[in-house]
Amino acid sequence: MIMIKTILFLFFLSFCQLGISQSTMETSDPDFASFQLKSLVDELAEKGGPWLPFMQGKNVLTGLYHLKAGAEDRQRPHDTDEVYFVASGQGKFMAGEEETGVKTGSILFVKAGVQHHFFDITEDLVLIVFFDQ
Repeated sequence: MIMIKTILFLFFLSFCQLGISQSTMETSDPDFASFQLKSLVDELAEKGGPWLPFMQGKNVLTGLYHLKAGAEDRQRPHDTDEVYFVASGQGKFMAGEEETGVKTGSILFVKAGVQHHFFDITEDLVLIVFFDQ
């Protein structure tokens, strides 16, 4: 239950209008960070890769993962549990033997060590990813 509350709180922070990306953020309170999704998407586009880690806390690593329509998701199983929040886009997701459609607003949980990937991406996927640390 604590993990779910933490994820929801971090999701809320991700959409606050006060913040910008961590690389340019200045704050007098290091116990708090605020981000704007559009700024993170723009930063990721400038870097040209699919992954942008933007916050690391004691117990969570949070990043933005972007897969373009038609792209192949080549990720491998991770050593920690993770949660995906689909900020935008549409496609399908496979975890183990389970398959599901995903769209804006979908939330997915994947247990550590489980093979998983996105596929049949029909609209660019912008995903906020939370890794348990």
